[in-house]
Amino acid sequence: MLVSEAVSALKNQGLLVRIQFHFVLQALLIMSIAGCASVDFDYPKIDSRALQTTDQGTLAKQFSARVAEHPGEAGFYPIYGGVDSLALRLLMAERAEFSIDAQYFLIHDDLVGNVFVNALLRAADRGVRVRFLLDDVLAKGLDPGLAALDAHENFEVRIFNPFAYRSARALDVTNVSRVMRRMHNKSFTVDNQLSIIGGRNIAAEYFDARSDEKFADLDVFTVGPIVPEISNMFDAYWNHRAAVPIAALADAPADASNALQILKQKIATYLEDIEASQYADAVKSSVLNYISSNSEALIWASYDLVFDSPDKSGAEKVDESELITYKMNDSVGKIEEELFVISPYFVLRDDEIASFGALRDRDVDVTVLTNSLASNNHTSVHGGYSPSRKPLLKMGIKLYELRAGQSAAVDKPLPRDTVISTLHAKTFVVDKKSVFIGSFNWNQRSVNLDTELGVIIHSPKIATQLLGRVTAALPTESFELFLNESDKLRWKTLDNGQERILTKEPQSGFWRRLSAKFLRFMPIKSQL
Repeated sequence: MLVSEAVSALKNQGLLVRIQFHFVLQALLIMSIAGCASVDFDYPKIDSRALQTTDQGTLAKQFSARVAEHPGEAGFYPIYGGVDSLALRLLMAERAEFSIDAQYFLIHDDLVGNVFVNALLRAADRGVRVRFLLDDVLAKGLDPGLAALDAHENFEVRIFNPFAYRSARALDVTNVSRVMRRMHNKSFTVDNQLSIIGGRNIAAEYFDARSDEKFADLDVFTVGPIVPEISNMFDAYWNHRAAVPIAALADAPADASNALQILKQKIATYLEDIEASQYADAVKSSVLNYISSNSEALIWASYDLVFDSPDKSGAEKVDESELITYKMNDSVGKIEEELFVISPYFVLRDDEIASFGALRDRDVDVTVLTNSLASNNHTSVHGGYSPSRKPLLKMGIKLYELRAGQSAAVDKPLPRDTVISTLHAKTFVVDKKSVFIGSFNWNQRSVNLDTELGVIIHSPKIATQLLGRVTAALPTESFELFLNESDKLRWKTLDNGQERILTKEPQSGFWRRLSAKFLRFMPIKSQL
């Protein structure tokens, strides 16, 4: 009654009309301003390719004998720990003699980001050619530093699918269909001989370097014939029209030498912090030497490198055979007994839920590990995922959600000083024989919008190793979901050896639960 009376009063005074006109005018103004800026996708750039003359380098010789012993196979070393994963990248950069090609969805201006850039700069100073390709969606504010790097004679930076407005990015409303499509690939290749691909971006939370947040992730180090294939993938993105030189987006520094010196001085403060840390110890222990000298470290197997065409970043339709899902569907379609999916963001359409049901109809055991509401760094994604839980459970799918942190009170919100654990690894295991490791989430963004990269490794050894690690941790590190006799959703976990049954979203407060419920009804599922 009060609301209707207030609206009536506004109408009587003509205020409602004026308010509506104000918002319409503001929207039109934004759209008109946005139309004034555009990206110069035809900005001059030199086509460049991976170097093919690196087989006499130190890294090539370090692994050449092992590669020759396994024709048609690649050597793989799964990297579970964040410290080892960063140490390997730094060691590879330190040993680089010819080239470094790095491709990432994001890099943060934090401890890890600065240490990583320092490793690339040191290589460039030695004469190594460095090509750095970065998606633009989370690169706001990085233009000056990237332009300084690009000023180095051996360092080139390109931005993938950039925003026209470098600061007020919301003004790109007229380009929304384009800017919603992102490059989610992660690859790091040195001398066209060694490579790391997987789920980690370049930021502290991915490498155990934050005290408040930890992303559980997975990469794989690889050598052999797969590396030139990764390089060809990188070249396709690097030379694509959507990969724009940073010079087209940011002014080059007036004094390149001074800009680089200022950047190096800034990085030096981070290097002081890391010198006495676990990272310094990891680098000194030389993980790379361990991999090359230990005959059991590398696991040799056949493989399928799978990735999206960079054309997926545009509005034009891409042939199905050029999409990562084409190869993945081929692999998943051959499942005989078991599928184990680990995906931080798990958002399915109705037909995709039905596909899981079809697997169960063939008596395939299906297990899914994803984030709980408390561990998910995107509440909206949980809102998109949560409606699928009951249908999946009724089909016989086993569902687990990661615990956000260890707490004696798993039925209450986590204390503020708790280290929040978030699942970020993207992997699945088929019949304990094949493993996918990469950047692909089982969600709508990975399927339809973002470009992705991964490898399907046909190795029972890696498959059983990965499953062993995960299944051993499930009882205490996750919540198992089930439906009770009243068809209500429940969560089960072990706390200090005692089974606990929870009746609401674990470790999350009222407002977060309410927000997730609200977001599940928003028409945004296609963007999640």
